[in-house]
Amino acid sequence: MFKPSVIFESAWDITPKFLKSKNKKAVIYISVLKSQGDPILFKPTAVFESVWDITIEFLRKHGINTLLLDADNTLSVHRSQTPFKRVPEWISLMKKAGIRLIIVSNSEDERIKPFAEKLHLKYISSAAKPLPKGYMEAVKKFHLNKKTTAAVGDQIFTDILGANLYGIKSIFVFPKEPEKSLPFRIKRFIEKPFLPKLK
Repeated sequence: MFKPSVIFESAWDITPKFLKSKNKKAVIYISVLKSQGDPILFKPTAVFESVWDITIEFLRKHGINTLLLDADNTLSVHRSQTPFKRVPEWISLMKKAGIRLIIVSNSEDERIKPFAEKLHLKYISSAAKPLPKGYMEAVKKFHLNKKTTAAVGDQIFTDILGANLYGIKSIFVFPKEPEKSLPFRIKRFIEKPFLPKLK
């Protein structure tokens, strides 16, 4: 049976100091206890198969005018500088409709900056999700309204949890290509009980 090297009672116990530590082999296991955790924190506001399935009509209906987008497995394959084929056209449609798009990623600046520039999007790197840090920075830096902002991503324990902890809407999209590294495979396995169903 898998034994995590680090155990936290809940996601909000994870500190920025830990996330910035040099121990890259550490695997985080989030134990949600009924007495201390609330499963609703893992529940997205909405679910779509892919980011390009999010429509202008849906956003307007729910009063959303800004999307904080994850990068890896949401806009591109993990660590790739090439967006998924349908992403550029979707971005163009969103921009024409007046929807603001900003990348908020846990990846470092060296990975995100050229990717964001290729898509002509503003970005926040090293976001430290599920801590609200990255979302908070985006709202402050780009003068956003939390009530009309939603986060989009493919991971329950980072994108969705972080958005819910910060108090903004969250949209889950299913990952397009499974990551191959062991930590990611473990995290995907742990996420399975919390994965939403596409309606």
